Amino acid sequence: MGPEDAVRLAIEVAEDGLNAGEMPIGALVLRGDQVVAKDFTHERALGRRIVHADLMAMLEADRSIGFSRSSLPLTLVVNLEPCLMCMGAAITLGVDRVWFGLESPNDGAVELLEQWRPPVEQPFFRRPQEILGGIHRTAVQDQFARYATSSAPAGMREWAHGLSVQPIP
Repeated sequence: MGPEDAVRLAIEVAEDGLNAGEMPIGALVLRGDQVVAKDFTHERALGRRIVHADLMAMLEADRSIGFSRSSLPLTLVVNLEPCLMCMGAAITLGVDRVWFGLESPNDGAVELLEQWRPPVEQPFFRRPQEILGGIHRTAVQDQFARYATSSAPAGMREWAHGLSVQPIP
């Protein structure tokens, strides 16, 4: 499965979250071309902060895969650029590729990751080999525009509005 199709699936998962009253953030983990996990953010439903879509999907993938590794690459696919916490989890899980739809300039981790120096003593603890962003950007901006007019808390609506109108890089 290529980046276009995979991000489209993450957008569909995010739509499920939006329909459930959550922020429209959806993620999936691929092992090769197989979806091994998918989820959306559950902050409102669970009343917790560390239930990001990408983290939830990676936790499910970790339960499924465990320590077994194969030659199949792991890919984290998210409609919104992963935050620092989720990018750290992706590194720990051994994600080879990260594909996402919309850049998150205030809390996205891609730029910070460029500055990170992985430990040479632990070659498995490394940056993803491929990071692609801007895939279906307009569709994701539309999701955040719709969330910005929802009954979400004011601060979250403002944040979503900012994402929905950010200029294309």
